[in-house]
Amino acid sequence: MVDRRSGVPAFRQVAADLRQKISTGTYSPGDQLPSERELTEAYDVSRPTVRDAINMLKSEGLVTSEHGRGVFVRPPATIQRIARARLSRAARAQNKGAFLADAASRGFTPSTSVKVRFEQADVRVAEHLAIEEGAEITVRDRVMRADGLVVQLAVSRLPRDFTRGTAIEEVDTGNGGTYARLEDAGQVIGRFIEHVGARMPTPDEASLLQLADGVPVVTVTRVAYSTEGKPLEMNDMILAGDRYELSYEWLAD
Repeated sequence: MVDRRSGVPAFRQVAADLRQKISTGTYSPGDQLPSERELTEAYDVSRPTVRDAINMLKSEGLVTSEHGRGVFVRPPATIQRIARARLSRAARAQNKGAFLADAASRGFTPSTSVKVRFEQADVRVAEHLAIEEGAEITVRDRVMRADGLVVQLAVSRLPRDFTRGTAIEEVDTGNGGTYARLEDAGQVIGRFIEHVGARMPTPDEASLLQLADGVPVVTVTRVAYSTEGKPLEMNDMILAGDRYELSYEWLAD
């Protein structure tokens, strides 16, 4: 029951109780919450109060509503992005680099849609790739799915000088992916730098990733460098914030 003498708005009390029931497993991922009528009776509150409570849980990414069906508990993050060795040559040799490595470690079935295009580098891309603004680049635009659910958007950009005549300009780059093809062409990769951030999604990103209201995205910009320090590729990744966990490991030296 709602404590009307506590000074805490009724909808916050209802949201807090439902949140606790979700966290303790009373309502498990995929479970449907009671209907508005059932909640109004259970908490002795009005329907607008229940709606405000549900909207709060939606904004936190805990529940999602399906038109004509009801409100359901969202599943927790299921994809662990392990930085260690995910871009190694050994992983690429086994065709388990990057997203495929994530799939292997968590047991989901990966799939990727790829579009390849060519464009001119803007100021930001030119700066990251150390090329002239307006220089021709190859763009690989990917939509990545786990068990059919879109979980990541990724756009790689490479100087055309490095990709012309290679499988990097094809949808299917072959085993080992783009990095293996770069090394086949004599561009040996020496290191990677990643810049990680978070923000709210654009409308297009929210639609593609099927994000609930209030769920942020994780942004990762990775630049691959040759052993000579030359930038080879810039990859902008957008990850669903409620489906990813980023894990890093480093030596204490």
